[in-house]
Amino acid sequence: MNEKTIFENQKMKENMNNESKVKRVSIDFEGKEYSLETGRFAKFANGSVMVRCGDTMILVTVVASEKELEDVDFIPLQVEYREKMASAGKFPGGFLKREGKPSDREILTSRLIDRPIRPMIPKGWNFETQIIATVYSADIEVDSETLAAVGASAALMISDIPFEGPISEVKVGRNKGQWIANPSFKQLENSDIDITVAGTDDSIVMVEGESKEISEDEFIEALEFAHSKIKILNDLQRKLFEQFDIKKREFTKIDPDEELVSLIKDSISEDLYSYVHKVTSKTERHELRNALLDKAFEAVSAKFSDSENYDESKYKRITAEILNKLEKTAMRTMILEENKRLDGRGLEDIRNITCETNLLPRAHGSALFTRGETQSLTTTTLGTKSDEQMIDGLLPTYTVRFILHYNFPPFSTGEVGRIGGVGRREIGHGNLAERALKSMLPSFEEFPYTIRVVSDILESNGSSSMATVCAGSLSLFDAGVPMKKQVAGIAMGLIKEGENYAVLSDILGDEDFLGDMDFKVAGTTDGITACQMDIKIQGLSVEIMRKALEQAKRGRLHILSIMNETLDKPRPELSPYAPRFTVFSVPQDKIGLIIGPGGENIRSIIRETGVEINIDDDGKIVIASSSKEPAELAKNIIISQIRNPEEGEVYIGEVKEIREGMGAFVEILPKKQGLLHISQIAYERTENISDILKVGDKIEVKLLEITPDGKLRLSRKALLPKPEGFEESSQSSMKSHNRNKDSHDRNDRSERNPRRSSRSRH
Repeated sequence: MNEKTIFENQKMKENMNNESKVKRVSIDFEGKEYSLETGRFAKFANGSVMVRCGDTMILVTVVASEKELEDVDFIPLQVEYREKMASAGKFPGGFLKREGKPSDREILTSRLIDRPIRPMIPKGWNFETQIIATVYSADIEVDSETLAAVGASAALMISDIPFEGPISEVKVGRNKGQWIANPSFKQLENSDIDITVAGTDDSIVMVEGESKEISEDEFIEALEFAHSKIKILNDLQRKLFEQFDIKKREFTKIDPDEELVSLIKDSISEDLYSYVHKVTSKTERHELRNALLDKAFEAVSAKFSDSENYDESKYKRITAEILNKLEKTAMRTMILEENKRLDGRGLEDIRNITCETNLLPRAHGSALFTRGETQSLTTTTLGTKSDEQMIDGLLPTYTVRFILHYNFPPFSTGEVGRIGGVGRREIGHGNLAERALKSMLPSFEEFPYTIRVVSDILESNGSSSMATVCAGSLSLFDAGVPMKKQVAGIAMGLIKEGENYAVLSDILGDEDFLGDMDFKVAGTTDGITACQMDIKIQGLSVEIMRKALEQAKRGRLHILSIMNETLDKPRPELSPYAPRFTVFSVPQDKIGLIIGPGGENIRSIIRETGVEINIDDDGKIVIASSSKEPAELAKNIIISQIRNPEEGEVYIGEVKEIREGMGAFVEILPKKQGLLHISQIAYERTENISDILKVGDKIEVKLLEITPDGKLRLSRKALLPKPEGFEESSQSSMKSHNRNKDSHDRNDRSERNPRRSSRSRH
């Protein structure tokens, strides 16, 4: 056997071994093959899965560090979702032609993966863990974001990282009453609901999305439909998992020493009870908690400071962890047994609300919404079509006319912080508020403005995103945007121990931190427009969800009633500083004439009038200006340019050429010139035309005649007042007219036949 044959046999064996390592499972999911494959790509990762549905393919990898972090009280998980532009056959925009920082869509999708995955990793896991999902092929019929979450769960399942999954994620739409799982982008355009749902076999763990005023019962239907599909995808992951013999990595889960817990509990029990039951503000509660921590640490220090292995910083950290658990237990017990909350409210009570509008004189619209210790100062700015935001991603490039930005400065929580780029939390909260409001906005045809809403959180103690919804709605009303209805939002919480539970309306920051659910619901008096839910426990029944939704509706209606007392309809007039629009249409075959060669004509109109002009392909023209007069001038210029010449009409024309002894050629419409004969310039005899007219002058002329061969005879004299004592006999006028006409015709013939003109002169 020669060396070549030996090499080929070895290569064949290697390929066979590699093929045997590749594991693949698939199902038919909503008419498309949905598959999970591992063993071919990224084999150094702890777990890697290629998810495919249709022609959309996403590689999801998960890697955990070998060294455990010390002194961390959170799961060190990082999730990154990235879209390769090549996956859609596109070049990245910009100068570098390389993918740069993540887009808002990539950040929002990363959050959709992180939020359901994080609660499924056991507490005490202190190894840095990174999930990276990369889109390598993008099918416009299959959205990639839910596939990435399924791939992340599958990769964790087949890795050595502890994971209490699987979880799966689906998107839900509805067309003509029919529920659709993972709808295409086109199907979503005609859908009245767009929500993403993640869950285990037993419970829903995350909800995010928007809808067009659906009812609470319809919302429950959507969740039940989504859950039925989630179970199918969970089974698919288990089929992949069953092909492996996975040994999960062991890690040390350190429980606090019982002696230490008892010591701290005994030292502060009376003070803790008083602290939890005392009605306090956020600042006062922070001060009391620090006092409790100091007292607890004094007891710990007195007990253990003389030991050889005593580490003050370590014991202080452990003391704080134990105090947090004791506080959480005490607070939850008070709520469940006494129906009393940290600030003294009942379970359904909403904090005191104040609303103010028109605070900022130069902003187009402004509102200050304060609910308890949460406050949003929000502005609305109205712009033109050129202010629209262009979105360049895997989908064909498109623009959006409604933008909402949410800012969370460090002073809003009384802290010092670094001011840098926009964080994921800010992007996520802003996106939720934007979804809540956008379905109530008027169409472009009704209100041809680009709209930007900016919420600055000035104080934060619970649900600043829902305060943004309320302040944003008021601000839009204040700006005169003809919103269909006012929109409000509320955040709901949950305390659950066994079968006993309590649903909380309008939760505080501490209730969010110490509770089991954060469920934000926004909508109008008639239905839900947006929602976001995260839970920290496994197992949330439909009954609890229904109760939370009904309670949220009562709270939302209460908030809306207070908002409507301040401003119950959009203001009839826009701010004097907002641009004004003039909208009209022209024939499509005239668009090129208006624009002119290389845009020369339309730029000339813009320079002359100081307005902004946008022309759509269907002939719709939108003129934006700060006042009515420039817009009307620009409109008149455009209309005059596209109309056909008519005898007897008056035009503002531009002098293009002067010929002494003959007259001036004046352009009265684009590419339409006529002769203003020397005899029609003025009543007085004109010796030198240049003394009266110059090239480039704009003059008013009357079209006297359109000759059979299409020539235009103009008159300036016809529009001037006749001088006193000036008389001109009809006969002399006729002779003059005939002479002028003959002269005009001769000159025209000379222009057409210069050789004949030359012979005549000789």
